[in-house]
Amino acid sequence: MTNYCIETEGLTKRFGKKSALKDLTLEIPYGGIHAIVGSNGAGKSTLFRTLLGVETPSAGRSTLLGESSLSLSPEVRGRVGYVNEEHTLPLWMRAKSVIAMQKSLYPEWNEEIFNQVISYFDVDPSQKVSGLSRGERAGLNLSMALAQRPEVLILDEPTLGLDVVARQSFLEAVMFTETHDKTTIIYCSHQMEEIERLAEQLIILEKGELKNNSSPDAFVERVQYWVFNHIDVTNQIKTLPGYLSHKAIDGQLHVMTADQGDEFGQILSELGAADVSRMPINLERAVNAFLTANHNKPDSAL
Repeated sequence: MTNYCIETEGLTKRFGKKSALKDLTLEIPYGGIHAIVGSNGAGKSTLFRTLLGVETPSAGRSTLLGESSLSLSPEVRGRVGYVNEEHTLPLWMRAKSVIAMQKSLYPEWNEEIFNQVISYFDVDPSQKVSGLSRGERAGLNLSMALAQRPEVLILDEPTLGLDVVARQSFLEAVMFTETHDKTTIIYCSHQMEEIERLAEQLIILEKGELKNNSSPDAFVERVQYWVFNHIDVTNQIKTLPGYLSHKAIDGQLHVMTADQGDEFGQILSELGAADVSRMPINLERAVNAFLTANHNKPDSAL
């Protein structure tokens, strides 16, 4: 029995000349909320499709709950829940009919969990799905997914397009589940405030490659924010170890770096920088600096 609910080794997926996943080796242990973050095209959706056996990898392997993604059994598929950003449900059916259908498919259905989670949302069971708001569909989807008692629940941009009230309800329902059940939650989102609130582990993908797998606090420690009096050292700074980006603001130069200690400040001083200081940084700014480092941008962008 493996200690990991998800494992990949050398996982690669190519679409023509483009690689959506590149030699990805990733281990996600059982339990907790694991956030997956990345820019558009980072490979998140391809990873999910490959794990679920929808895509066949070009190289490498992946396992889900101990089984190869290439040959998942119905039993393992029944232990995995998936909610995507579209909250796709049959629009012509009434909510109560959709619920009844799901109950019939999952013998481990927990009515208590369903009722507790659906109570966060104002869903009328007699209404057709087509008449539900996006937030109500999201709540119905999540409630059914959690009532199935999945061992792994994949949430792919689940709050995209939801208003503030619906998003709050969704997050509270997720936290309830993580607290009261043993579901491992894989949470994919671009909303850093959600990640800060929910995630115990932060996984960062960039162009199909794994860039980070640690706690959010540990990741923030990897990114440094330096401020010093502006001097013309732009070309030198770009060649220094760990350089991510820089920006000139009010006569000062603001520089972001990765995995650098106090010695980087000493290097800046040796280049002629004055009043060098290291500033605190939050998760959102650290992630943005990390993800934008390899994207085309003006020289002055941070």
